[in-house]
Amino acid sequence: MTPIELSPQLFALLFGTGFFAGFVDSIAGGGGLISLPILMSTGMPPQMALGTNKLQGSFGTFIAACNYTSKGEVEPKKTLVGIFFTLIGALAGAWAIQRLDPWFLTYIIPLLLVGVFVYTLFSRDLGKVTTRARLSLNLFFVFFGLGLGFYDGFFGPGTGNFWMTGFMVVMGFSMTRAAGFTRIMNLVSNVVALTMFVVGQNVIYSVGITMALGQILGARLGSGLAIKKGAGFIRPVFLVVVFFTIVRLVYLNYSTLL
Repeated sequence: MTPIELSPQLFALLFGTGFFAGFVDSIAGGGGLISLPILMSTGMPPQMALGTNKLQGSFGTFIAACNYTSKGEVEPKKTLVGIFFTLIGALAGAWAIQRLDPWFLTYIIPLLLVGVFVYTLFSRDLGKVTTRARLSLNLFFVFFGLGLGFYDGFFGPGTGNFWMTGFMVVMGFSMTRAAGFTRIMNLVSNVVALTMFVVGQNVIYSVGITMALGQILGARLGSGLAIKKGAGFIRPVFLVVVFFTIVRLVYLNYSTLL
């Protein structure tokens, strides 16, 4: 395992990064856009950066999920089917990524996220109020849990964006409620991925725990603001996160074609 000495400056950088990533992720997802580049910049190998990122991010997701649940935005009993199928999907995805090349997703996902961005941008009432569901919640969890759980275990970027959009468009959830349920589902697939990295000894605990301290505070503050201010606060953050996720994926995956 690669040793990293935590100087006061590096500690402050990692803590601050964790705080900001936790704040953003608890509202709209996409915290990895902030934390992963910083981890990579420390010089640790990519697999350790990914594993350490899952460790610190899991703390923030857990705190945000607890906060949304305690404020009544999520009913734990209603998430059990989703947890089960997301767990199965994530395990299958984590198994598949070790045997298959995800090249096709690297080109398709940015285009799907463009669709999410455009749809949300022009659907100004999306998530402002609860609307009629188009599926039963359990049936929704079967399809989306298996599909997005697999995707998160297999590839990952934009998973939270897809969950939130699914909850709002298919289930008619308000944006705040969608954010809460999304944190629960993200936590499941994060823990599955983290377990894989821990088994592979690809986690630097000193760095992960340092960032987790910031994550806990950021996630608590961000989820609290999201619950208090609702869709008017979440929507612009969600759009910004989706936009920068698209930009990052396009840069990483399409730049080699130019």
